[in-house]
Amino acid sequence: MIVLGIDPGTATIGYGVLEALGLPKRLRVSCLAYGLIETTPDNPFPQRLEKIAKEFDALVKKYQPGLIAIESVFFFRNQKTLIPVSRASGVIILGAARRKISIIEFTPIQVKARVANYGRAEKEEVQRRIVEILGLKSIPRPDDVTDALGVALCGVFSLTKPRRY
Repeated sequence: MIVLGIDPGTATIGYGVLEALGLPKRLRVSCLAYGLIETTPDNPFPQRLEKIAKEFDALVKKYQPGLIAIESVFFFRNQKTLIPVSRASGVIILGAARRKISIIEFTPIQVKARVANYGRAEKEEVQRRIVEILGLKSIPRPDDVTDALGVALCGVFSLTKPRRY
């Protein structure tokens, strides 16, 4: 099964595409792709959301995921970013729902716990584990991409113990 992981944002949306093989007992994971959907603050916000929707649609069309894992927007230190990021998340969730693709959300603490076995793990430890698990040569940059791969890994891990919301 293909799992598309998303780290939502407005300027940068990280994505990671993983393939889970050998389910449920002999799980193997391979990384198919990762990258960013980028928008610019120079454009009006509705146009930015439209660009996110179009590029998300293109990812779904190309990779045909059976599951979309998204980092949930439940707490932000900067309250000014909470609403725009929530709107971007909504565009992605709606895009998945329209295609009848299962969606699962994970908090940052859940991602840390599932990837690094400790919910308060430092970002660097989580990144090292992602590289190790996926057999990557280096930590993908920027952090939005690595975060999306972590969310995608959580989605893959959930396939052995489903927790869909």
